[in-house]
Amino acid sequence: MIKNHNMKKGLISFVFASVVLMACSKSGDSPAPTPNPPAPVAEASIVFTIDPDPGTSIYASLGASQSMSVNISSTIPSAGVTIDVKTTKDSDGSTVSSSSVASTTAKNTVSIDNLSSGVLCTTTITITSKSKSDNNASKSFKIARK
Repeated sequence: MIKNHNMKKGLISFVFASVVLMACSKSGDSPAPTPNPPAPVAEASIVFTIDPDPGTSIYASLGASQSMSVNISSTIPSAGVTIDVKTTKDSDGSTVSSSSVASTTAKNTVSIDNLSSGVLCTTTITITSKSKSDNNASKSFKIARK
């Protein structure tokens, strides 16, 4: 009976020690928490000026072509911008001149071509971010060759 009693004590001690060790042991290695991705940086809204400033009246071109400087004053998106220049006749909406320039610089020269004497046209300059198409700005003005 003593042997049986010692065996019971030993078995109870062993079970108790096993439970304590399991409760105190480190659980399995958990993976390191994934860091939050950095918040996307918002692009600055495109802002630009035209030089010479065509103003609000009809811009008088002295020849069949008119060069203008498009100056982007906002921060240029890292992927760059596309500058679209389209000139249409006011009388029938037909395209007189159209060009598209990709750029990563603030100052850009564009040309309005094929202007005919006495024909009133509307030129629209649109600048669009290459990385975010909804980030764009447009300006329109009237132009005619003298």
